[in-house]
Amino acid sequence: MNKDNVYYFIGIKGSGMSALALILHDQGYQVAGSDIDQYTFTQKPLEQAGIPIYSFDANNIKPGMVVIRGNSFEDDQVEVAAALEHQDGVIVVSYPEMVEALITQYTSIGVAGAHGKTSTTGLLAHVLSRIAPTSYLIGDGTGKGIPDARFFVFEADEYRRHFKDYTPDYSIMTNVDFDHPDYYTGIEDVFQAFNDFGQHVKKGIFAWGDDPNLRQLIVDVPVYYYGIDSDDDFVAKNIKRSTNGSSFDAYYHDELLGNFQVPLFGKHGILNSLAVIAVAYFEQIDLDLLRKELMSFQGVKRRFTEKTVGDVTIIDDYAHHPSEITATLDAARQKFPDRELIAVFQPHTFTRTIAYLDDFASSLNLADRVYLTEIFASARETVGDISSSDLGAKMTKFGGIVSPENVAPLMTHDSNPVVVFMGAGDVQNTEFAYEKILANTTMNLQ
Repeated sequence: MNKDNVYYFIGIKGSGMSALALILHDQGYQVAGSDIDQYTFTQKPLEQAGIPIYSFDANNIKPGMVVIRGNSFEDDQVEVAAALEHQDGVIVVSYPEMVEALITQYTSIGVAGAHGKTSTTGLLAHVLSRIAPTSYLIGDGTGKGIPDARFFVFEADEYRRHFKDYTPDYSIMTNVDFDHPDYYTGIEDVFQAFNDFGQHVKKGIFAWGDDPNLRQLIVDVPVYYYGIDSDDDFVAKNIKRSTNGSSFDAYYHDELLGNFQVPLFGKHGILNSLAVIAVAYFEQIDLDLLRKELMSFQGVKRRFTEKTVGDVTIIDDYAHHPSEITATLDAARQKFPDRELIAVFQPHTFTRTIAYLDDFASSLNLADRVYLTEIFASARETVGDISSSDLGAKMTKFGGIVSPENVAPLMTHDSNPVVVFMGAGDVQNTEFAYEKILANTTMNLQ
């Protein structure tokens, strides 16, 4: 990598791309990029770092650039095409190729999983960066680059096998589940992708012991299973859950590693913490320091992000798969056991909604009431043979369809509810409209 080059990101507002751009900027490289003009939540950190963001234009591509193309862009995209046509020293690399070029310089930990990888990556990055110099790339758009780092923590995304050529020292695998039905043919295809990735890991894998697919991994490095069962290598025992978080005793086989308290909710919070403890144990991190830093974790963007407006608690979460919805609502029940729980969910893509129709209904029914927005389409899939009303008809708790222009149904609630907005699209537009009306109502009552 050459600091005389400009590293130009096509699709710089993507969550992974923006994080990677921030890492290179922190390390002293010249960085710029382009994307859609619409504002996104990843934009602010880029602007604060002084990284130029342009509209897509072939004229943006200049001689001597290293062009990092986002995973969503095909060869005919205007800037990709211009970069590929340049003969005067323009180098074109993919996002995964750029990540791989970075991780080989450090002790790297790649976090993979159908669900939970962003939360786990964020927790691991938080803990390690407080104890040792650590660079990190998190799927919520957060990135930090330390030139002389000891560790590099990064999210390894399974979509379209983007993680297939990564060669981390360690990997945490949170689970294997059938997702991305627009690409994967079934659970066997997903498992094979994870197994292929695992074969490139150099030192060891930490995998959730309750996942039957992860129990079938065939790789060349040791696999250490974590969970709550006695046949796991790292085990959480004496678990206590409260409205302040969770605590547990962590064991490596018969060795007590100590009691750990985490400000996290739901079973997945305990499991994610146990995976982080496992990595720290093998890297000989002081577990007393680890214990302290686990307690100071504040979460990652759009993962159980909480705010209060009047007497309403609002939670924003990226959950867009039935397993993720179940985990998010479980966490909400733990933290707010005596309050009405309202779920507002935006289905993400038609293929996923069709594939998991009954599972979505079952997981959403864990709330006291459920509202849906219309299905969020994708660039590859703009129409489909299903609607949110079809999903609503499958549920016993369904309250209706809402939108940024119609949040009135959400106003007919009992006092002091918890409203959980979930989805990977633009469900936040509905959330913000609801918050605005709540705030105005609260002011008028004062």
